[in-house]
Formats: sequence, C-alpha cells, structure tokens
Amino acid sequence: MIPEMTPTEFVRRRDSGEEMTLLDVREPSEVAEASVPGALHIPMAQVPHRLQELDPGREVVVLCRSGGRSFQVAMYLRQQGFERVANLQGGILQWRREIED
Repeated sequence: MIPEMTPTEFVRRRDSGEEMTLLDVREPSEVAEASVPGALHIPMAQVPHRLQELDPGREVVVLCRSGGRSFQVAMYLRQQGFERVANLQGGILQWRREIED
C-alpha cells in the first residue's frame, strides 16, 4: 500500500528540515498553470527513463493534479525498489486549497 501525505504535512516536514523529493508528474502545460517551488518535474511518461534523477534513499512524495497519476507513479517507484514513497493527497488541487489559500 502507498501511504498518502497531505500538503500541510509535507510542508511541515520539509520546513522542519526533513529531506524529501517532491516529484511532480504532471505535463508541462499543467505545471505552467500552477507549480510548487522546489519540486522536481518529470512528466509521468518520462519517469521510467529518468529514474536516475531520483535518490532511492530519500523519501519521494509524488504529485499530480488530483492524486490519480501520482498514485500510479508511486506504485511504479515502489516496484523499482524505492522504499520511501508517498502520494500527495489531492494533488495540486488540494495543495492550492491548503497551502496557497
């Protein structure tokens, strides 16, 4: 099972000094509309070809628009041996409600 992390929890943990990678798997046009500072952007279809950009020893929190694609990528990363993977609950839509409003 892939754990979910709320945007508020992610920001709290990141701000307290925990090293986590926020992986944004949305398409470039989606990122242009709303982005999260410091996120690593790798569109979903490119993830298998760009795994070397991710540190398997670091927690990876995956982000998309609403949580569906990010969950699929999180499952894929787990299958590739990444042990510390979470799905950002509600995606950028929830991020904007919790963090930006």
